[in-house]
Amino acid sequence: MASKLVSIIVFVFDVIAFGLAVAAEQRRSTATTTQDSEQNYNYCVYDSDISTGFGVGAFLFLMASQAIIMVASRCFCFGKASRTGGSRSFALLLFILCWVTFIIAEACLLAGSVRNAYHTKYVTIFSQNPPSCQTVRKGVFAAGAAFTFFTCILSQFYYIYYSSSREAFAPYGGEAGVGLGTFK
Repeated sequence: MASKLVSIIVFVFDVIAFGLAVAAEQRRSTATTTQDSEQNYNYCVYDSDISTGFGVGAFLFLMASQAIIMVASRCFCFGKASRTGGSRSFALLLFILCWVTFIIAEACLLAGSVRNAYHTKYVTIFSQNPPSCQTVRKGVFAAGAAFTFFTCILSQFYYIYYSSSREAFAPYGGEAGVGLGTFK
């Protein structure tokens, strides 16, 4: 049977990661072009950098939840053999899909955090075009949040199917020892 404690911990970590990713999307940096006090050049002024911390937090919580579920299930590859059949097949499919969505979510969260933390230092003379104030694109953290949600669902189902395929497996079909009666 699947451990309820593992499922609850993983679910809580995934919900926290999802919430942090949504908060990162809402609070991502914006930039404005500003002139210096003597009006000789233009430069970029960035607002709050809190979404970088939110993105990194979501990255770490999602990584922790994936690590917990993989340790609890022995990464599907190690440990005793599981029963062949539907539960094992679904567990394998969900294992692969869980890792794919996890990698995409982590890539979005990491790329968004790095890009959000990067502030251009360009300065242009007033007569030229304004500087390019680069910020993270809208939707990068939202994509990370969406794939975090998918990872949450897939990892929970993976763990349930994995556990059900493990619990009913009997490798020898019965008692493995040789039954000897008492000799008198």
